Amino acid sequence: MNSKRWYALLGAIVLLLMSIIIQAGTTIATTDFEQLFDFEEVKESVIEEGDAFEKIAVISLDGIILDNGSLSALSNTYNHQQFLQMLDHAAEDDFVEGIILRVNTPGGGVVESAEIYDKIVDIQEEYGKPIYVSMGNMAASGGYYVAAPADKIVAHDATVTGSIGVIMENMNYKELADKLGIDYNIIKSGEFKDIGSGVRDMTKEERKLLQAMIDEFYDDFVKAIANGREMDEERVRELGDGRIYTGKQAKEVELIDELGTLEETIAYMKEEYDLNDASVVQYEHMLNYFNSFVGGVLQNYALKETDLFGVSDLVREMNAPRAMYLYSK
Repeated sequence: MNSKRWYALLGAIVLLLMSIIIQAGTTIATTDFEQLFDFEEVKESVIEEGDAFEKIAVISLDGIILDNGSLSALSNTYNHQQFLQMLDHAAEDDFVEGIILRVNTPGGGVVESAEIYDKIVDIQEEYGKPIYVSMGNMAASGGYYVAAPADKIVAHDATVTGSIGVIMENMNYKELADKLGIDYNIIKSGEFKDIGSGVRDMTKEERKLLQAMIDEFYDDFVKAIANGREMDEERVRELGDGRIYTGKQAKEVELIDELGTLEETIAYMKEEYDLNDASVVQYEHMLNYFNSFVGGVLQNYALKETDLFGVSDLVREMNAPRAMYLYSK
């Protein structure tokens, strides 16, 4: 490589470094460092001014309900442990008189959905605090599961909800592997150790085992709704054949209580629990605030977070069949 090319390469590196510094500087200039390095678990931003000693806490549940551990901690995707911590924080705050969950999710994992459901019930029973759900664009499958025990469910006319049921999917790429001449050697300790393998057809015995598991999880889903909504189990099964409902349709079959926005949900709680003077605060986990700062710097000079973490999530989900309370098209 001649000297001119070396100079050109060096110039490109300098320009790249300058771009990174400028973009980082822009992010730093617009960052509230008082909040960034205030490591309280939960931050509150005021939605509606009012009595600081009487609050309604709004907690958002956005994205697929999965406990992805470190992946969620490093990205702006749904973080299961953070969400549970925010619920605990609202429960333990003596000034919080009511909680509103803003749910916008197609659902997710069976265990994670059940953990949220149980947490809501525990808060209602132990602390006696009302919990309302305001449904966003979508609150389907696991999104409806977590809403079921709420004292009131409010949805927009066009909210997509329902999808009551369980699904398990796996990819069979046997024919593709055969065409490409790819052979797989599987050494296993038992007949069903590689159940759901994508390199061969599923056997009748394997399908029977997996179907029994799905049926068990579906029974749990039905009981959760029946208990939370005080509905007959047979009625839940009639409604819970996997179909989706609009908010308007869901109200007609009593899967939700009212039609309205988040603002109207807040108004319902204020009126019904004599909280007209209460302030309304939005919860955000402190780690999310820090991640938004770090992610902002990374996005401005490299790959987007979705490029980094979306592929990882996809690989994780394709790795093995998994029962899900998930609306899947």
